[in-house]
Amino acid sequence: MFARIVTNDFSQQGLYDELLAQAQQEHAGAVGAIVTFTGLVRDTNADGTIDGISLEHYPGMTETALTQLAQDTMDKFELRNIGVVHRVGRLHNNEQIVWVGCCASHRKSAFDAACYLMDFLKKSVPLWKKEFAADGEYWVEVKASDEQAAMAWLTPKAKN
Repeated sequence: MFARIVTNDFSQQGLYDELLAQAQQEHAGAVGAIVTFTGLVRDTNADGTIDGISLEHYPGMTETALTQLAQDTMDKFELRNIGVVHRVGRLHNNEQIVWVGCCASHRKSAFDAACYLMDFLKKSVPLWKKEFAADGEYWVEVKASDEQAAMAWLTPKAKN
């Protein structure tokens, strides 16, 4: 398992290789699915065009929260391995901002775990985002839709 806050760009292939190598070392033959997600900086928001973002964090606290979320996700979905990397600092439009990788015995657990981790990352990991627009810089408020997405995981629903 790995959970990191970084300032530099990352290699999706390098992270995938690390995730798989760790999983195979500890669970040889038990990995049947790997799901990855890479988030990018959008060039628009609800008000129009933006020119990148800046992400701030509280060193120590943010890494601890991210590691705990990764461990909780690994336990909840019985994953073979999990990795998450989130960038901080000044990021330009279309740059990579976050990477998540989930290894499981079966695809449903891997897909569900990746979605769960992303939904709770936005809710529970202390990161603060500022957007840059032509008319100034603006701190981004927490969206109700992000809260709803995380809370939906806590609501009992029918199994598929």
